[in-house]
Amino acid sequence: MRKILSVVLLFACIAASAQEKEKEVKKGWTFGVLPTATYSKDNGFQAGAFGDVYYYGDGSTYPDPLHKISWEGSYFTNSHRMRFYLAYDSKYLIPKMRVNASVTYVRDPLYSFWGFNGPASVQDYALWSNRDLTTVGGVNNVNYYGMSRDMLRVLANFQGQIISHLNWAAGINFWWWKLGSMRDNGVTVNRQTKEKKYYDTATTLYDKYIALGAITESEKNGGLALELNAGVVYDTRDIEAAPNKGIWAEAYLNGNVLQHQYLKACVYFRHYISIPIPIPAGNPVFAYRLAWQQTIAGETPFYMIQNVPLLVQRNMISEGFGSSNTIRGMRENRVLAEGMAWANLELRVKLVSFKLFNQYFYVALNPFFDAGIITKGYRTQYLQGIVNDEALKTAYDYDAYRNYLVEKKPKEVAAFDAVHNANYAGTIYDASNMNKLLYSAGAGLKLAMNQNFVISAEFAKCFTAGLDAGLWIGIGVNYQF
Repeated sequence: MRKILSVVLLFACIAASAQEKEKEVKKGWTFGVLPTATYSKDNGFQAGAFGDVYYYGDGSTYPDPLHKISWEGSYFTNSHRMRFYLAYDSKYLIPKMRVNASVTYVRDPLYSFWGFNGPASVQDYALWSNRDLTTVGGVNNVNYYGMSRDMLRVLANFQGQIISHLNWAAGINFWWWKLGSMRDNGVTVNRQTKEKKYYDTATTLYDKYIALGAITESEKNGGLALELNAGVVYDTRDIEAAPNKGIWAEAYLNGNVLQHQYLKACVYFRHYISIPIPIPAGNPVFAYRLAWQQTIAGETPFYMIQNVPLLVQRNMISEGFGSSNTIRGMRENRVLAEGMAWANLELRVKLVSFKLFNQYFYVALNPFFDAGIITKGYRTQYLQGIVNDEALKTAYDYDAYRNYLVEKKPKEVAAFDAVHNANYAGTIYDASNMNKLLYSAGAGLKLAMNQNFVISAEFAKCFTAGLDAGLWIGIGVNYQF
């Protein structure tokens, strides 16, 4: 993260003395490559690289490229997640048709599973990724919200024109999933003796849900999905990567034809409004997105419930209510439900623009507000009557753990007190919370090259009780929408 922020600050300093307006168009090939030096509470530090390759040809389509290739290869230190990604996007490969294709592989040996229906599933900080409980409670180290997950996805989506600005859309997405208990390599706590600490993988929420029947025998180890989608797209944006004006709307059906068939309805409306304030770098833009997706037939299997279907992938992973794709400020995949409606509002202000190394840059600020609500719960019949887990009530001494935080981790005491007290020690599900409004706010900083390669650093805070992830940080590429 420090590396990326340093790059942003460097360009900002150069801009102060070298700011100039774009007077030319880009031609031929351009490349953007950066180290993935990021950090998150879910996964820890990320090491690797990512980037985009653009081909503009003679420049007649600039700022839209003729062809775009995106890629990433990275590893996360805490969750040991590995990600590999290769994507292609073009409106010119096939005349009058857009092609968007990608291959993604993700390996998650310590994937976080928080339960179903968002705020109804109680989040206990003491039981998440904690290797120190033996020092205060006399029990094994725990990661109650831990499991493992491997995923391979291959997709191809197509769009063709019906009339001006209105396209038909269709696509096919293949998924392979492998699920199971955590694969914990441990952490070394004594270099001389090579002593390691491991999580207790025998008691997890994943195991509890299997015992309850909320995760079925036929899906607990993963499975396959072949999704087909079809619908319409209305698009009047002036620039795709960071529009100054226009509307981008989609409505389509997305269904699985293999194991565990289902059909989802997806509607997204995005509007970009240029505000006539004379700033040298460009007018500010007010952007908002209204979105809804819901299963309207069948039931989504557990291994697909976190997926957010999209016709055009702007980020490597399009899943989870929470994290960078939907409601910022929450942990990734924190809200799992059959139906969700949400809104994102942000103001995009270009602070400075400049030319450097024959490339065009600008730096922008984007304060934002996100909100959402569950419109259809997921397998509530298995969880309505399950309020307490007796095993958790006696798992460790809560007072002793709080005293430990006061002494060793004082910055975590306030968050612990906010979501946890002895009156509901052991609570795993409270159905009365399912329809709570989820909302967060924050701000981001963007560095854009040639109006297409956008480096993004965003900071957010969730204000819904029980879903707070502290100061959430998301660093990657592109605006959220």
